[in-house]
Amino acid sequence: MEIHKRRLSWSLYFNYFIHGFALIILAQNMTSLATSWQTTIAVVSYVMSGVGIGRLIAYPLTGLLADRLSRKLFVYLGMVGYLIFALGMVLTPNLVIAYGLAIIAGMSNSALDTGTYTTLVELNDGNGAGTVLIKAFMSAGEFILPLIVVALHDHRWWYGWAFVLMALLLVVNLVNLIPLHFPKVQSGVTTEATSVQPVLTRNRRGIVTALLLVYGFTSMAVMICFTQWITLFAQQSLHFSTGLAHLLLSLYSIGSISGVLVLYWLLKRQVAEKLLLVLLNGGALVSLLMVSWGQLPLVVAIGGILFGFCAAGGVMQTGLTLFMKLYPRHRGLVTGLFYFFGSLASLLVPLLSGWLSRTSIRSAFSADVLVAALGVGLTLVTFLLLRKED
Repeated sequence: MEIHKRRLSWSLYFNYFIHGFALIILAQNMTSLATSWQTTIAVVSYVMSGVGIGRLIAYPLTGLLADRLSRKLFVYLGMVGYLIFALGMVLTPNLVIAYGLAIIAGMSNSALDTGTYTTLVELNDGNGAGTVLIKAFMSAGEFILPLIVVALHDHRWWYGWAFVLMALLLVVNLVNLIPLHFPKVQSGVTTEATSVQPVLTRNRRGIVTALLLVYGFTSMAVMICFTQWITLFAQQSLHFSTGLAHLLLSLYSIGSISGVLVLYWLLKRQVAEKLLLVLLNGGALVSLLMVSWGQLPLVVAIGGILFGFCAAGGVMQTGLTLFMKLYPRHRGLVTGLFYFFGSLASLLVPLLSGWLSRTSIRSAFSADVLVAALGVGLTLVTFLLLRKED
């Protein structure tokens, strides 16, 4: 039984290694896709906004149904959707179809999240620390993909091989997942979940809920903006070489993986999620300032690692864990709502930053600093409200 549980967990985690590819594969191939589609980088950015639309469409529905139907069904839907996206994106020269594929990718992300986060919590009897490890696998994918893109570029090979590799990995994991059984949906509240559930007045619970929902937006937006523009920002504004510019995203992923391990260790030792949210969001803001205004490659590289550690080391998942503790009977619905607001970021960030990029790449990238500052404010108020109830 323990072996089966471990195999299922690793298969679910591996999906997020592939998801790490999907998160940045369009951004890392913006120039190649613009050439292939005979359009501009700004238009490619607009196509990327389709991912956000797909999430907006799917999250409310998948979040609701995940509490009533099989978790495994949603994991399958997510994997198949990503397979269609990976193969279709390099086979079509049509922008309308490409936008539709981006929407499918967003819907796949939604299905995968609502099926996986809830399953991992139930596999661990209500403990949400395991969900933080999802971010480690996402970061590993985000670390490796830029290296693959650089290798393809240096050898003058077709950029589409990165998409094909993503499809192959999905097929392999799908074959591994098919014979595995998922745990039954838990409709009740576990002892552990009940013991750590914050006791809030109705009004204060409503305010904290609103803050966490908006935080679902800012925590996603700050990462999307960084991963979408860091490479072009380093090349055009900081005048770094192509290799060094792509390396910054890999350094961000190293920081992210390190952050996951540290955060997992802290959560296992019952360090309060509300405190971690404030500290990590503050660190993300400082690191963005280092990247935005630093001129020396070493300073920018350190900022990139620190940003990955603070903003992409599982802090968003920690916010979701705190949210689940407010509503332990509705984990699927809470996950759907939280990531629904994250999907708003997936829609709006490419559109707004693409518009800002017409002025300059620096303008598009600097907007991330404002989003990070908002995230600090949201988590600080949440911390103060929850602290009053301790």
